[in-house]
Amino acid sequence: MAEFIVDSPDVTYTKDYIEAEYSYQTTQVHEENGSIKVKPCSTKFTFRTERKVPKLGVMLVGWGGNNGTTVTAAVLANQLGLHWMTKTGKKVANYYGSLFQASTVCLGVGSAGDIYIPFKDLLPTVNPNDIVFDGWDISSLDLCDAMERAQVLDWQLQEQLRPYMRKFQPRPSIYFPEFIAANQDSRADNVFHGSKKEQLDQIRKDIRDFKTKSGVNKVIVLWTANTERFCDVTRGLNDTAGNLMKTIECGGEISPSSMFAVASILEGCAYINGSPQNTFVPGVIDLAVKHKVFIGGDDFKSGQTKIKSVLVDFLVSAGLKTVSIVSYNHLGNNDGKNLSAPAQFRSKEISKSNVVDDMVQSNPILYKPSEKPDHCVVIKYVPYVGDSKRAMDEYTSEIMMGGTNTIVLHNTCEDSLLASPLILDLVVLTELCQRITFRTESDTEFQTFHSVLSILSYLCKAPLVPGGTPVVNSLFKQRTCIENILRACLALPPQNHMLLEHKMQRSLMSTPITDHSAAQPVPHKTAKLDNILNKNHVINGYTNGYVN
Repeated sequence: MAEFIVDSPDVTYTKDYIEAEYSYQTTQVHEENGSIKVKPCSTKFTFRTERKVPKLGVMLVGWGGNNGTTVTAAVLANQLGLHWMTKTGKKVANYYGSLFQASTVCLGVGSAGDIYIPFKDLLPTVNPNDIVFDGWDISSLDLCDAMERAQVLDWQLQEQLRPYMRKFQPRPSIYFPEFIAANQDSRADNVFHGSKKEQLDQIRKDIRDFKTKSGVNKVIVLWTANTERFCDVTRGLNDTAGNLMKTIECGGEISPSSMFAVASILEGCAYINGSPQNTFVPGVIDLAVKHKVFIGGDDFKSGQTKIKSVLVDFLVSAGLKTVSIVSYNHLGNNDGKNLSAPAQFRSKEISKSNVVDDMVQSNPILYKPSEKPDHCVVIKYVPYVGDSKRAMDEYTSEIMMGGTNTIVLHNTCEDSLLASPLILDLVVLTELCQRITFRTESDTEFQTFHSVLSILSYLCKAPLVPGGTPVVNSLFKQRTCIENILRACLALPPQNHMLLEHKMQRSLMSTPITDHSAAQPVPHKTAKLDNILNKNHVINGYTNGYVN
């Protein structure tokens, strides 16, 4: 795709920045003297985006796990342009499943209709092929052996990758047995020793060592290791940054994922939590805000939950009252093995169960205050199925006049092949946000996004948001949020899908709309029309924009 230029007096391109003047439209609603007042509001923003894309380093906690080995292997395969044969034919390395690398956005309307570009081309972003990986794991296997253990990738592809993956050796990691399932003990042969303060210092040293030796400009740390049990939030222990640091000093209770978060924040590195546990206790959030470092999470939204955040949004928006959601999973990878322990399963259950809350609360016609659908989540460990997770869901809704509607889905998810593109999107989007600053008319200087980077919500089951702000789980609202913020950085209006120019007697467009009796096929749909006619389909009148 050729680079595009926004032709607008509101956009300025310099060697270092893209600067855009943007009018942010909102609507305020309040009650006054017994009536509801609705007031449109406008706030002027100036967005500034750094154009230079840095060399990015990504450190994965759990690098030797299924996700860590798969995402590293995928980037290598794309770098090398690999292809391999399977029983269904030739496969070529790609980034399918990635929002930035494999989906598009509508830039605007051209002479041939809507013009779509790759999402990644809206603003300058990191190319995944340029990412440098490193990380930690409690298992001492190098990434070649870990890739074979994971049983995710086709064997012929593994054979091509083996000499490259053999070079990657995870660094020793933190292992606190009480936070993960006891069945993980046999893997833990590559662990830190010493006090918690000493282990924290070692993580920080590892980050600095990687940054120096690899020559990267920026490091992002991401947790893709085992799900931990929830950590109690206790006053004086982890409720503030100060208390959390004292807890580490004296060897009090803190989870490994929180330890990595603290180390990353102190090193000025963004930290992302890809598992469901409460890594971001108040003390960690407080520390991130104080150091102005981005944190984001929780839990990759890849398969069953992603579908749920679409389907319930559809049902409730259509005026159907969803009253029961039953979600069953079984999987056989190490994630499933770890989740077979009750405390770890509870962390996952919480992140999966809250995904419909905002959609239910949006419709007081269907739901009374505090009323929710019955929602049951079951996860079972079945070693035979490996990384190929099975998900079965039943959605029951009340419909008109006492009727019911039930939708049953079966979804086979290749777990790590769905999660790996999300890892790439999380680090690419986080890095981009580090290069975006903005100010309003009342600001004297530019500011960044809040340290709790809620724009990542599209990629997470249990979105982390700043205190007092709404949690949005609806998938398309989350995607639209990302798209429209990036459009704002170019002074482009948000996508509203009104298409008023095509719904008028006298069009806003330079080319007038012809009378309906002489209508012609929409230009960019002609090929589809011809294809339909060639198959001898009879079309009477208008069918999806086509005319016979």
